[in-house]
Amino acid sequence: MARNRYDVDEVLEDSFDIGQLKRLARYVSPYKGKMALIIILMLSSSALTMVIPIFFQKIMDECIPQKDMRTIAIYSILTALIAGYSALSLALKIRTMSVIGQNIVHDLRSDIFGHLQKLPFSYYDDRPHGKIQVRVVNYVNSLSDLLSNGIVNTFTDLCNLFFIIIFMLICDVKLTLVCLCGLPLLAVVIVFIKKKQRRAWQIQSNKQSNLNAYIAESINGIRVTQSFVRERENTGIFNRLSTNYRSAWMKAVMFNFTLWPSIDVIQTLTTCFIYVLGVRWILAPDAPLTAGILIAFTSYIGRFWAPINTLASFYNSLLTAISYLERIFETIDEPVRVTDAPDATEMPPIHGEVQFKDVSFSYEEGAKILDCINFTAKQGDTYAIVGPTGAGKTTIVNLISRFYNVDSGQILIDGVDISKVTLRSLRTQMGVMMQDSFIFAGTIMDNIRYGNMEASDEDVINAAKVVCAHDFIMEMENGYYTEVNERGSRLSAGQRQLISFARALLADPKILILDEATSSIDTETEIILQKGLNRLLEGRTSFIIAHRLSTIKNATCIMYVDKGDILEKGNHEELMAQKGEYYKLYMSQYDFLK
Repeated sequence: MARNRYDVDEVLEDSFDIGQLKRLARYVSPYKGKMALIIILMLSSSALTMVIPIFFQKIMDECIPQKDMRTIAIYSILTALIAGYSALSLALKIRTMSVIGQNIVHDLRSDIFGHLQKLPFSYYDDRPHGKIQVRVVNYVNSLSDLLSNGIVNTFTDLCNLFFIIIFMLICDVKLTLVCLCGLPLLAVVIVFIKKKQRRAWQIQSNKQSNLNAYIAESINGIRVTQSFVRERENTGIFNRLSTNYRSAWMKAVMFNFTLWPSIDVIQTLTTCFIYVLGVRWILAPDAPLTAGILIAFTSYIGRFWAPINTLASFYNSLLTAISYLERIFETIDEPVRVTDAPDATEMPPIHGEVQFKDVSFSYEEGAKILDCINFTAKQGDTYAIVGPTGAGKTTIVNLISRFYNVDSGQILIDGVDISKVTLRSLRTQMGVMMQDSFIFAGTIMDNIRYGNMEASDEDVINAAKVVCAHDFIMEMENGYYTEVNERGSRLSAGQRQLISFARALLADPKILILDEATSSIDTETEIILQKGLNRLLEGRTSFIIAHRLSTIKNATCIMYVDKGDILEKGNHEELMAQKGEYYKLYMSQYDFLK
């Protein structure tokens, strides 16, 4: 999918790949046994109901003239039994197919969500999150009716249509041919609207995606919106996107509703012809057609067009589903660029030596962020990375965790190329705290334990104490079992960072990565926290990104990164003595604090 914003439509596919329906069939395949039983049940029910018009014919032509009430009663009882069997079959079909349909939707949604878990950061960097969410929720939900009813109904209705035509031919061949004359007219209508209908649903899915993307963005940015009094402008944008979606939807369903009235008109016209011709043939001398046959035949006419209406509904649902399938399978087909190599091995227990050898990296081709970076961090070293915004500081630590693949060069941990080991075995031995201190909906205990699901409550509490989070947690109404909202809206920025810090430390990593870990913590708390960290960092290799340079003065090595390269490297005293870029940066903060 091309990079886009909420107000930019996604690229439309000119032609549909039939292979995507085959892929959908693979999700249906595990349930084909149960579906076959339902189809057999529905076909037996339909076959029995086909006999009912014959009963009417016998009653009209034989029983009534002969006043044979006993036979009429038998036919009535048989009709009631067939109706009961049909009702029971229908109830069983609805129950079974609803379960099967939802199971298929569950399988499809699980696959797309599982694939999203594997996609690299770059996928999410390029796309509005609302456009990703709509594929997992709305688009998959839209397939529910098609999978629950459409497939079985299509098979049974096609067979029913075949049965009905046979019974109609048995009743009268000429009337059957008159009835079938309407099918070519219907085919013309379908061919005329087919391409326009599919394109209309593609456009509708785009507009729905745009609207969902803007809603998600607006909810995430509501504090900024209200702070800058943008409510009126945002409402205007929402109304414009919503209007575009409504217009696209109305145009799409217009094509859907074109088909059903067309069928009704053709059905009415053919039925009128049949009545006119039928009555004329009944009144003709030596007419082979009787009133009973005409009544039976007109009963079959309704049954003939009913499955055609159902097939038309399935056709509409299929065209709608096709526009969604394109997006769903497009997401599932998105390549996982950061994945285990075919011959990947488990990362041995990490000791902590990290080496960059001629590492180059770019987010976009031709725009290098890092260019031939070289350094070695020994076990237990604390490496601080400083530099201007956009210099590549966060990129370096992201590459250590292999959130991105390097363009060239190697990153070695204890002499092992991290591109040759499994991601899970690598990342489970690291503790990472990002700039964005994300808090999940749940308890504070659960949020900290996210770093190590096997940790005991005591381990969680000890980690919180080390990072000075214990006191404020105990002041909350339920302590560690206080429920917090998604993104931690009940917590201050500093509290969120402390919880995230405890989460990273609980993993007991051999390599610890702190990306602006103390940016939202007040100076007093930072001093207390630093004491705990100094004890914790012993024996661990740590990488710290910090704009507040007072927090990294004791680092083993400080690297000043800019313009894709390490311009300066050394400890605090060495860099201050050089009076280079680090010296200027440090003095600018010192002067500001004065």
